[in-house]
Amino acid sequence: MVVDDNAAIRKALHNVFEFSSDWSVCDAANGREGIEKAKRLKPDLIVLDVSMPEMNGIDAAKVIHRIMPEVPLILCSLFTNERLAAEAQSAGVQAVVSKTQNMQALVSKARELLRAS
Repeated sequence: MVVDDNAAIRKALHNVFEFSSDWSVCDAANGREGIEKAKRLKPDLIVLDVSMPEMNGIDAAKVIHRIMPEVPLILCSLFTNERLAAEAQSAGVQAVVSKTQNMQALVSKARELLRAS
């Protein structure tokens, strides 16, 4: 599942994942919607944006991790730093990936986390 408030980024990430593998991808526009869809759809992996209206990615990760601790979480943000990485980790996020990286890095990290889970 891809959770991002920017429709163009959601579509791009959706396409990257579907093109790169045999995954089916669902998406949500904010953290609250992401939590509800995660409960209903039980995704294998969730990619969350940090900054979103209604509920940001860190807060959504905390809730998702509490109710679905087996689901790997990746935080994907334009701006990454050590403070954000530490905050994400304490929320249950297993990886932080910058949106400025090649999106294949995100797919590779997702595959790695799924193999490990």
